[in-house]
Amino acid sequence: MKHLRKGFTLIELLIVIVILGLLASLVAPEMFGKEESSKIKIAAAQMDMMETSLDTFRLDIGAYPDQLNELIKSDKKGWDGPYMPKDVPLDPWGNPYVYAKPGSNGKAYSLMSYGADGKQGGEGKSAADIVHQ
Repeated sequence: MKHLRKGFTLIELLIVIVILGLLASLVAPEMFGKEESSKIKIAAAQMDMMETSLDTFRLDIGAYPDQLNELIKSDKKGWDGPYMPKDVPLDPWGNPYVYAKPGSNGKAYSLMSYGADGKQGGEGKSAADIVHQ
C-alpha cells in the first residue's frame, strides 16, 4: 500500500521561516525610515494649514492671534471663526506646535515643531526642529 504524504515537514517549514525572516530584515529598515520622513511631511502640511487659518484670522481681526487656540475660540472684535475645522492639532509626535508672536527674523509670527525629541534644537532627521517658512 502506498502512503500519500500530505503537508510539510518541519525542515521545510523552518526553511520557509528563515527565508521570510531574511526578507523582513531587508525590508523593515527601509519602511521604518519612510515613517519618520512621512511624519516630517505631515508636520509641514499641518503647519501650512495653520498658516492659512492664521492669515484668515488676521484678515478678520487685523492682527495675528496671541495663541493658536484663538483660531478655535476668541472674544476679539471681528472674530468670524472657528478658523480650523477641529481643535489645533498636535504634531505627529504628539507634542504641541510652538507658536510665537512676534516671530523670529522680523516676521509677524513663527510656527514650528521640535520634532521627535520634543526639545528645541534637536539633531538628526527626526529630532531636528521643523520650522515653517
